[in-house]
Amino acid sequence: MKTFAHVNAGSVDEVTNLLAQNQGKAKINAGGTDLLGVLKHRILPEYPEMLINIKKITGLNIIEADEEWIRIGALTTLVEIVKSPLIEKTCSLLKEAARSVASPQIRNIATIGGNLCQDTRCWYYRYPDEIGGMIKCFRKGGKTCPAVAGENQYHAIMGAKKCFAVCPSDMAVALTALGAVCTLAGVKGVRTIAVEELYTPLGNVLSPDEMITAIHIPKPAPDAKQTFFKFTLRKPIDFAIVSAASIITIDKGICTDVRIVLGAVAPTPVRALKAEEFLKGKALSEEIADQAALLAMDGAKPLAKNAYKLEIAKTLVKRVVKDSVVTVNSLNDPV
Repeated sequence: MKTFAHVNAGSVDEVTNLLAQNQGKAKINAGGTDLLGVLKHRILPEYPEMLINIKKITGLNIIEADEEWIRIGALTTLVEIVKSPLIEKTCSLLKEAARSVASPQIRNIATIGGNLCQDTRCWYYRYPDEIGGMIKCFRKGGKTCPAVAGENQYHAIMGAKKCFAVCPSDMAVALTALGAVCTLAGVKGVRTIAVEELYTPLGNVLSPDEMITAIHIPKPAPDAKQTFFKFTLRKPIDFAIVSAASIITIDKGICTDVRIVLGAVAPTPVRALKAEEFLKGKALSEEIADQAALLAMDGAKPLAKNAYKLEIAKTLVKRVVKDSVVTVNSLNDPV
């Protein structure tokens, strides 16, 4: 690693002021599970001159609720989310998403804020500087995305512009399905933004002086069925090939409300809006699930080596719909 200044920040204001003063040359460190590897391999086009440790800031690792919202501080670890009785009771799909991330060792230190802000996992972007020098992809000042004509097995099949790397965050997929919003703090004040609007085809919308301080989740309806599925080559550790999160409400056999979100298919979490609109007002069945799966893939344009993601995504959409039907039927079965 190169040398850098290290600051233990005592408050959110101190963090945002340091970020502003360093004009993009400072990085926030929480769990460090992603950042330290990035620094070690000199992946970033410009090496940071300062690391700001935020782990000592009080009040950012809390899980609490009122009548309408569940609040999770940005420093809350994934294992704390997995073990939280409140999350288990109200947001079970968030628990499943957190439990699917990496290994127990990683979940013990990785934070929800860090998971949302982690850098892309594209192997061209992450090509180590010590092995022949970094690859000048579009995110690093190049003019093209090498994955388009190269090894693109794990890259985007929809929504990509100039860069085809996918959003690696499992928590973003789950939180988008739950309709969550983020609180962002900066030198100009505090603002909120929906998690689904946090990402762009080239990263996220945080200003250089901003940090995530909390995530707010509207309390789901008690009878809504929540589901999270993640397809990987190896169950532990691996990032998603495709993931799907859903929250579906069924009243008297009819779907009255639904949100379905796909992960690892685009640079952002993807709402399956056409599938959602199709499902509303219908009695869910295997045939309806098949049609919804096709609609969820509307507009997909796979690259040469990742068309297989289409079938996986369709299968996961079918599963989240069918799982809701099975659950509702089991609840209605006489004991």
